[in-house]
Amino acid sequence: MGRRAAPESVVEPEVKADNDKTNGDVTGEPRGQLTAAQRVTVSTSAETVVDPFALEAKFFTEMRVLNRDVRIVLEGVDKFSNLIGSVYYPDGESAKDLALELVENGFAKYVEWSANMMEEEAKRRLKTAELQAKKSKLKLWTNYVPPPTNSKAIHDQNFTGKVVEVVSGDCIIVADDSIPYGSPLAERRVNLSSIRCPKIGNPRRDEKPAPYAREAKEFLRTRLIGRQVNVQMEYSRNVGPANGSAVPAGAPEARTMDFGSVFLLSTSKAEGGDAPSVVASAGSQETGVNVAELIVGRGFGTVVRHCDFEERSNYYDALLAAESRAISGRKGIHSAKDPPVMHITDLTTTSAKKAKDFLPFLHRSRKVPAVVEYVLSGHRFKLLIPKETCSIAFSLSGVRCPGRDEPYSNEAIALMRRKIMQRDVEIEVETVDRIGNFLGSLWVSKTNVAVTLLEAGLAKLQTSFGSDRIPDFHLLEKAEQSAKKEKLKIWENYVEGEEVSNGTTVGKKQQEALKITVTEILGGGKFYVQPIGDSSLASLEKQLANLNLQETPLIGAFNPKKGDTVLCLFGADKAWYRAMIVNGPKGPVESPNDIFEVFYIDYGNQEAVQYSQLRPLDPSISHSPGLAQLCTLAYVKIPNLEEDFGQESAEYLSELTLSSGKVFTAKVEEKDTSSGKVKGQGTGAVFAVTLVAEESDISVNAAMLQEGLARLEKRNRRDRRERQLALDNLETFQEEARTSRRGMWQYGDIQSDDEDTAPARKPGGRK
Repeated sequence: MGRRAAPESVVEPEVKADNDKTNGDVTGEPRGQLTAAQRVTVSTSAETVVDPFALEAKFFTEMRVLNRDVRIVLEGVDKFSNLIGSVYYPDGESAKDLALELVENGFAKYVEWSANMMEEEAKRRLKTAELQAKKSKLKLWTNYVPPPTNSKAIHDQNFTGKVVEVVSGDCIIVADDSIPYGSPLAERRVNLSSIRCPKIGNPRRDEKPAPYAREAKEFLRTRLIGRQVNVQMEYSRNVGPANGSAVPAGAPEARTMDFGSVFLLSTSKAEGGDAPSVVASAGSQETGVNVAELIVGRGFGTVVRHCDFEERSNYYDALLAAESRAISGRKGIHSAKDPPVMHITDLTTTSAKKAKDFLPFLHRSRKVPAVVEYVLSGHRFKLLIPKETCSIAFSLSGVRCPGRDEPYSNEAIALMRRKIMQRDVEIEVETVDRIGNFLGSLWVSKTNVAVTLLEAGLAKLQTSFGSDRIPDFHLLEKAEQSAKKEKLKIWENYVEGEEVSNGTTVGKKQQEALKITVTEILGGGKFYVQPIGDSSLASLEKQLANLNLQETPLIGAFNPKKGDTVLCLFGADKAWYRAMIVNGPKGPVESPNDIFEVFYIDYGNQEAVQYSQLRPLDPSISHSPGLAQLCTLAYVKIPNLEEDFGQESAEYLSELTLSSGKVFTAKVEEKDTSSGKVKGQGTGAVFAVTLVAEESDISVNAAMLQEGLARLEKRNRRDRRERQLALDNLETFQEEARTSRRGMWQYGDIQSDDEDTAPARKPGGRK
């Protein structure tokens, strides 16, 4: 038999000693065996250091629950099988939550993991109580220092407006109803407070949309575009430009994002059981459906977990509840399914050939559904064709709006943004131009957009390519005539006057006529003009005269490059003018005598100058565009300088215009917006004009034909009536030069050049 085990005598003295030390009440009676929890307590009691406010917290709890009846609500069990719950003690007719009381008085901290077992409302009360204790610096929070934050509350900036654009699932642009239409401040970017949606990406940086980013954006587009909303601005935050990370206020390259809650005033689209409740304002007036709650509830966004003292949405709890519903329902980004994939072919970044290859697909049906992705100008847009999964650049045929930096350009863009931006539209494609833009007509809600632009006086009818293929052309003409009659926008200074033909006066017609002076003659019938009576020219000359530019800039401090606009000292009159660098030395400037070739953007002439004649452009005169306009004589062809009679033609044109010092009326017949670079002086529209000097019976166009230094352009059976009449009038002057053997006709009829010669027939016969 084995040896009898001795009783455990080691534990007993420790327990007695502990009892002696703690309570001072020692008895000789034997004690029972201790539990595991008691042994841990006994073994660590000698080494425990009492935390600050621990005794006060214990006394606080004992005074409320010790030896009293309480109600316990079990919330859950942790991984060690410990019960987690809430204790409620009676207080008069009501019961109070002990945990909430401890947190409110600064005796306890909010613990996220165990709080997640509680209901949302109980969690919110605990979190709010802790935040208030921190602000009041109670007990545990006596020395609490709030972490730095870059968010700042926004007060009293609520407004009502119409949604113009959905940038992403958590950002929209709203046109404020209280700001006048067309003002640059009318459109306000609003980021939805306290939520984050998948990033839409940036094609320019080769960033693809994150999963569900397109779906989140489309979800908002179909529900918000063109709808009235209430906006409650709540806070702003400084972020970095690259990745949106927070930066301290005032840091370089920081930008400010404004956050707010957006409420949809009416919900015509059924949202099913996921529709959030309608929020009412303090004055019991209905505010509408919270858009952020709507998108989070559909699983297209998550709620941002803010730091304690960060500003947040006033409806943060509702957002958390919506997110909880989306997670439990496995919706959107919370689902285990693979996200939908959609490949879009962007024809705006491809070659013109690929765009032309795509044209037959858009010709298969007369009208093609599309979505306007972006408004590039008043008449040019980027469209998404869902059926063909491609994006195209689309221009309205038959109308042209003011170009960039021209008067009413911004108003035309603002009108189109409000009318068609991100709307469902229908297009009818006619053709593709040489740079890959699709031309055609566009309807929104069965209304031709070109008619809207013309009626508002923000576009002009353009029929240089024929009107027979333009749908609703009679409506376009009627709309333009109405705008002219009321003198709207671009027609505000329009007057009815005599149409000066290329030969003689043939009748009266409304026309666009410019008073100009010729400032430079190029070859091939091209020349630069400058408008007369332009207030910007007088202001510019006054500003240039007041500049004090004496000292040559230090070499290395000012390095002008090709394409830069600078100030240049003109050699003839020793005055300063604005100029563009056309060419210069390779690498940095090494000497004041380095040669630069410059183009004077307000006059059109070009010369080579030294570095010492250049100065940086003053910001006060840099914003206005160049005043020199490139023109050519309409309906006539003038030989280039290197061709026969090219030099004589340029000299005679200079004699008629530049050397005469006369003021001319230029009737704009056509505008060629597809012209390329001319001598490096930049790009822009070339005006084909009929040029008539004051008190002159015939135009410069006719005079060039009369001297045999130009010839008529070819006729085309599709020419519009005005062009045919102009060519008929000019033909008289060309026939006079041919009969008299003047200029290029001195040896008889001129052989047609390559561009006028029809292709030779291939030899062959009938089978």
